Amino acid sequence: MTQKPRVLFISHEIDPYLKLTEMSKISRALPQGIQESGKEIRTFMPRFGCINERRNQLHEVIRLSGMNLIIDETDHPLVIKVGSIQSARMQVYFIDNEEYFHRKTVFHDSKKKFHKDNDDRMIFFCRGVLETVKKLGWSPDVIHCHGWMSSMVPLFVKTAYSEDPMFKNSKVVYSVYDNDFEECLGDQFAKKVKMNGMTKAQLNELANGECIKLHTSAINHSDAIIVATDKLHADIKKTVTKSNKPVLNHHDHEDYISAYSDFYDTLLEEESVLAS
Repeated sequence: MTQKPRVLFISHEIDPYLKLTEMSKISRALPQGIQESGKEIRTFMPRFGCINERRNQLHEVIRLSGMNLIIDETDHPLVIKVGSIQSARMQVYFIDNEEYFHRKTVFHDSKKKFHKDNDDRMIFFCRGVLETVKKLGWSPDVIHCHGWMSSMVPLFVKTAYSEDPMFKNSKVVYSVYDNDFEECLGDQFAKKVKMNGMTKAQLNELANGECIKLHTSAINHSDAIIVATDKLHADIKKTVTKSNKPVLNHHDHEDYISAYSDFYDTLLEEESVLAS
């Protein structure tokens, strides 16, 4: 473990850039609180087209941009931008791509129809974060994934990236929210997700990309779970219980930051004991 613990936060909504659900508040306040507790942080989200670059003073990080990610056998340029939340002394990295993230809507179009490429966008985001962290040369002790759009990160870290020095010793924490979607990501989703090191069973678990399947996969491939809502789906509750993994149950706003910080510390202490 590094002298100063490193926590990577991955979320698709962060206040003030995007406010869809309660997750945006947690994804804004938590990294600041964890940073103030003495840990080093990095925070990532997608650069959705509804986020005003000029108003939020986003700028491209040239040294991190320039990679291509192959999604469904097609190359897609990865662009990295960064913005600062001055009051928190905190930077936010944005995963960007003209095809995926320049439209002005988030997950549904103006007619409330689910974007057909949400599967590709989600895979691109998850892989884009991991590839950018590699390029930063910043090895996280804890990777904290928030919500369904980050739900492939646990699978990637435990399979395709499992031997990568950047992630080999990372503990993955998955926060489950109630900001689900009713649609499916499509019957080609597992095929698009597939990378080296993944088993047929792991891919079959994803089925056609139903939201519950995404949560289930994330829970099964994480080291610990946080229940970030008091309205958790009954099937997900069962999956969390059956996982036999460390679980932090829902906390109110008054004390969740210290509870999360203690939860990270417990995971890292366990890792230190095992390593000694």
